[in-house]
Order: sequence, then C-alpha cells, then structure tokens
Amino acid sequence: MIDIQPWAPALTVIASIATTIYISWRIVLLLAPGLYRGMIKNNAISVDDFVGGPPSSTSAFKSWFLNRLNVGSRVAKKEGYPLKTEDSDKVPGLKVTSRNETGKEGVATNSNNPPVVVGTIRMGFGHHRIAYAATSWGLGEKKCGFLGLGGDDKDRETFFHDFLNIESEEAQLIKDMDKMYSKGSRLASELGGTVEKFWGSLTKSGDEDSLRCTYQFSEHMVPLINGLDKNSPIIASHSMVACAAVAAGFKNVINLVIDNHAQWFVVVPGCLNLVQGPSNYHSLLKMGVPEDQVQIAGHWIPRDLVEGIPDASARRTARRKAGKPLRIIIPVGGAGAQRKFIVSLVGALSGLVKEGRVQLFLNAGDHEHMKEAFVGALESNNMDYDKVIDMKGVQSFRERMLTEEPKKNVTLFTYDDYFTAVATTDILCNVADVLCCKPSELAFYPIPKLMIRRVGDHEAYSAMRASELGDGTLEVREVPEAVRYVELFLTTKLIETMNNSIEANNKIGIYDGCKNAMRIALERAEKL
Repeated sequence: MIDIQPWAPALTVIASIATTIYISWRIVLLLAPGLYRGMIKNNAISVDDFVGGPPSSTSAFKSWFLNRLNVGSRVAKKEGYPLKTEDSDKVPGLKVTSRNETGKEGVATNSNNPPVVVGTIRMGFGHHRIAYAATSWGLGEKKCGFLGLGGDDKDRETFFHDFLNIESEEAQLIKDMDKMYSKGSRLASELGGTVEKFWGSLTKSGDEDSLRCTYQFSEHMVPLINGLDKNSPIIASHSMVACAAVAAGFKNVINLVIDNHAQWFVVVPGCLNLVQGPSNYHSLLKMGVPEDQVQIAGHWIPRDLVEGIPDASARRTARRKAGKPLRIIIPVGGAGAQRKFIVSLVGALSGLVKEGRVQLFLNAGDHEHMKEAFVGALESNNMDYDKVIDMKGVQSFRERMLTEEPKKNVTLFTYDDYFTAVATTDILCNVADVLCCKPSELAFYPIPKLMIRRVGDHEAYSAMRASELGDGTLEVREVPEAVRYVELFLTTKLIETMNNSIEANNKIGIYDGCKNAMRIALERAEKL
C-alpha cells in the first residue's frame, strides 16, 4: 500500500491551479493581438507607427483590457454635438463654447476666418490654467502686433473649449476617470510612505501602452470637438483634446506638453507637440518622436505675468531692501492634495507671521475641505486672518497690494466657482514675493518659487527645471526645510538672485511658450 504524505493532496491542488493559470495566460496572450487589432481597426491614425511598431502580446492585452475598464464595450461615436458660444463673464473678449441644446448646427462667429480654439479638460487646475494662459495671447486689438504677425487683429476670434462644458455621456466618462485620479492623488499625499511611492511610480511610467490607452479613450471623445470648424487652429492644453482633434480630422493641432518629464502619453501623433524646455525636447527625440512633430516653445505663462516681469521683479527687490514683510502665496492644486503638508507649514510659519515678518496669501480654491483645514490651522495657532470670496475681491486686493500692505498678515482666498479658484494664483503672482507650491505647472512661472513636496514623481523634474533656471528651489519634502528656505528669503539676497534670473530668462524668451504657441498656430493656419 502506498503511503501518501498529508501535504501531497495540497501540493497537487496548488500545482493544478498554477498549471491552469499558466495555460489560461498563454491562451490570453494568443488571443491578445486579435483583440487589440479589433479595438484599433477604426482608428483615424496609427499610434503603433508613432511609437515604433506594434505592441507585444502582453502590451496588446494590457491596452485592450485597460480600454475595456475605461469604456466597456462602448462603440465610439463620430458625429459632433451642436455647439454655441457665449461671451466669457470672466475674461473680456473670450468666447466660451458649450452644447447647444436646441440642436442647431454651427457656431456663430463675428470673423471671416475660423476661430482659434484653445481646448482643455477641467481635470485639476493645471490644464485649465495653461489653457487660459494660451487664450490671453489671442485676445486684444493688438494681438497680431505683439505676436509679431501681420494682418487684421480682428480677423479671428478666440474660443475657450472645455470638453466638460459639453454635457454628454463622453464628458461623463472623463469625469469618472478624473474622480479616480484625484482620489489617488489625495490618498498618496495624505498617507505617504509605500502608497506615495506606488502612486509616484505610476505617474512617471508613461510608456507606449499609456499612449495607446490615452488615444483609444480619445477616439470616444471625438463628438466633443467635431462640432467645430475643421479649419480652426486647435491649441490643446490636454493631450486627450489633441488626440480627439487629430482623430476628428483637424489638420492644425498643437499640443502643449505638460511637465518636464518625457512620457509617451503626454505627446500626440499627427500634431505639433510643443515643449517647455530642452531636456524634455531631447528626451522625446530620443524616445522616437519625429523631429517634425516636436519643438521647443518656452513656458506656458499668461500674457499679463510675462509683460509684468520687470515691474514685479523691481517691486520684490525693493520690498526686500526696505525690510518689508515677505509675501508668500500658497495655492492648493485642483485635486485638493497636499493638505497635511500645507497645514503643517502654515503652523510652522505662525511665529514669523505674528512677528510681522511674513504675510501669507492662502488660496484654498474651491475645495471646502482645504478651506476647513486652513481655518483650523489658523485658529489653532491663534492667527488672525482676512478673507476674499469672489473675483471682484481678489482683483481689488491685487490693486491694493501694488501700493499698500494687507489689512492682516494672513489672507484666505476661498470660492464657490472653479475659474476664480484657478485664476487667483495668476492674479496674485505679480504682487507676491514667493510662490510656495508643488512642482506642477506653476513650477514654470516667472516668480521666485519655493518648491514643496510633490504629489507624483513626474513633478520632481519640473522642480529641477526651476532650480537650474535660477527662479526656484529644488523640491523641499519636509516642513523644517521649507521654513529654513523662508528664513533664507528673509535674511539673504536669494530673492534678488532669483529675480535677476527671471529677468535674464525673460530676455531670451524662456516664458514665451504660450505666445509662441499662438503665433505658430496662426502662421500654420495661413499656410493650410
């Protein structure tokens, strides 16, 4: 009689399960190329040609599976939604698009030429901020003059086209995706440690498959842009907008590449990808992006900030020499992350604030939880504060700060509307001495910057860009180190040094990215 060991049945079961899993996976890999080809068969352009070839079986399955998670078995539509435009109640001269619920086709324009369309998606503050920066160079009666172009200044209108303004099932797909990303950002920032490391690795691992997934999702977004004139120049501050525009058949598409870390999903095949600096340009070329589809433009900065650089730098230097309080603006990103770090920093600066050596401009944006966190930190540290709650208030505050000091050493900016939440930081930059923020799109701004703890690992490279240009610090990951930098701003010539760098950078066009994007879009429009 055979003596069977007690562990043998268990081992047999484990081996059977492992064998089944292995065989199933091999079957999946055999099927994956066919599933992938079926998914992309109706695509307008080939991502595979752009990235250097078709995916491996594993990548094919990954791309197909992630697309199923994003859109299920949904079939992408092509027909565009009827659109209408209205005058922006925030930006004079800007037209804002939305869905025309009456079903009437076509968008009315006061020009003989198709409008310049700046497309974006309201996912966090960054993409919106960049989009508004781009529109600022397409407005005004003298725009052709300051862009260095000939022609009639009133020849083209500028449209602000936010995909989420087009009420539709496609817009809802984007909102659902954004909720997951924002939640991940907040959890990573709050929990730190392993969770932060995992999230950081995800945000900097944008390989070829990430572009395949981004483009495939964008094929479903075509109806959100297909209601516009195909001859319109498209300037996109989100890669999904550029992907959708290319898929819809627009020929003059410019993608404003975010960050300073080269990843496949931030570039778009079939359009001109503009980048903010040389390291990103070099890396994208090395990855294989065609030379005729990538170009250095400069940083994505609004017109009033660029044109205000000389006066703003002079004011900052004069304030330091006069020993006036250091004005620090601390904004919160669109995902509402960083709460733990920022609240701790506010508390750590309370002594300097009470001594009258530091003034804080705290922008809680439209995040109720950040408003409550700021109020809690201020009250627990017995810090008196003033409050601004609308656009009229922040504009009035800025005008006063040109010649006066704030009523209290802390001003809390908190709003119900999204636009004012985004715009406040831009409005206040030229009357602040230091911008204290994570290395997001703000890392490229022409103001002395204290770069605090990142939310995703990809942002670290933006802090490096600021530090190398001399207009910002390297990333500061701990509160005591941030306080030490504040002390350096107060006791050394660090701000004056950064201001000098900003003025030098400005003279060679470092901050002219959006200006160049608008100029290039209009030049290309004349040639098509």
